[in-house]
Amino acid sequence: MVNSDQRRRQLAREKYARQQQRREEMRRRNRRRNSVVAAGLAVVLASGGAVYASVAMTGGDKNDDAASASPTPTPPEPSESKAPEPKMAIDSKAKYSMELKTNRGTVSVAMDAAKTPHTVNSFKHLADKKYFDGTKCHRLTTQNIFVLQCGDPKGDGTGGPGYNIPDENLTALGKAGADGTVTFPAGTVAMANTMQPNTGGSQFFLVYKDTKLPPQFTPFGTIDKAGLEVVKEIAAGGVEGGAQDGAPKLAVTVEKAAVRKV
Repeated sequence: MVNSDQRRRQLAREKYARQQQRREEMRRRNRRRNSVVAAGLAVVLASGGAVYASVAMTGGDKNDDAASASPTPTPPEPSESKAPEPKMAIDSKAKYSMELKTNRGTVSVAMDAAKTPHTVNSFKHLADKKYFDGTKCHRLTTQNIFVLQCGDPKGDGTGGPGYNIPDENLTALGKAGADGTVTFPAGTVAMANTMQPNTGGSQFFLVYKDTKLPPQFTPFGTIDKAGLEVVKEIAAGGVEGGAQDGAPKLAVTVEKAAVRKV
């Protein structure tokens, strides 16, 4: 005969199993929904057959500031943001710089606060809280698009700060051509997103070679010459396993990030 303690434990186990099943079903739904814009997926454009790959990131969810998604670098659903965007605390008329001290060298970025105040304000807020310190640059792409993607505290492409910031400066690189893309010049630093409007969080990408992408990603900074060489050296090392999109073979960790008024 089952006593009351045994019955309580049995009910608890059954409840836990149901919760795990619901989480797994949600993960599967997210993966199916996102498969059409999976990061690294080549998209053949009807007008001329040009090919490009999407760059994606996520914000946070209501539980742990990371959306439920596959651990591979695929774009999860837009953030169900519960946290507000940080209050504006920068001088939008001033110049700012972001310094990323990595295990591969230092990358300095001149930030355009006048044209991207929300983005610069968010980076300053996060850097001051040491949000980026100890994080990995989790994604390198070496065909069609040429970027190193960083800013995810989870290091797998699914993490974010728990809030989103608006898109900014989307016309800075010119009007999209017949293939629907603009050129992001080498040295550009831009926000990654879920391919949906206003879904930027903390992830960003460093362009190390001219890259054609849709004008959907906020360009907010420019890498200095020495920093661009650092990124190019990382890219030259290739992707783990010989792939064209994935974790860089030369593992990159942002040891310290700082945003300062200059």
